[in-house]
Amino acid sequence: MKRLELLIEKIILASRWLLVIFYLGLTVALAVYAVSFGGKLWEFLMKVNSLEDTDTILKMLGLIDAGLVASLVVMVIISGYENFVSQFDDQQDVHWLGQIDAGSLKIKVASTIVAISSIHLLQIFLNLPQYSTEQLLWYTIIHLAFVVSALFLAIIDRISAKKGGKEKAPSL
Repeated sequence: MKRLELLIEKIILASRWLLVIFYLGLTVALAVYAVSFGGKLWEFLMKVNSLEDTDTILKMLGLIDAGLVASLVVMVIISGYENFVSQFDDQQDVHWLGQIDAGSLKIKVASTIVAISSIHLLQIFLNLPQYSTEQLLWYTIIHLAFVVSALFLAIIDRISAKKGGKEKAPSL
């Protein structure tokens, strides 16, 4: 019976390598998104002299938004791989990332989602005439839901750190 248990444990442990397919897929998606970003940047550069200030700001916010999304994908790929699949052999290449455990990754993802939502909300407010009062209300409520969720994740992480006996710096 112990042999069967050990075999099952080895299979379960080996299953973590299936995650590599997801991380490679995210890498391909990031490359496709980079091409899309390049197109948006090129379009912006070609029209920059003919854009009004508000349109220029909207285009730049769109580029910032894309940068945040791309950063989020990289963060998920690298920290997910290191947390769930295997440690990187050359830590010099990822020392800038720091140690991100699953809990702090959730907080960083939530914070990035809040930042992305903030940019979308700002884009909406810069185009007020295109939205009804009801739409503005719902966009604001959805954004506040993201903010509250991120705050709760940070609070839960802080409480967990205190209960675990090790005090750590706030993640946000």
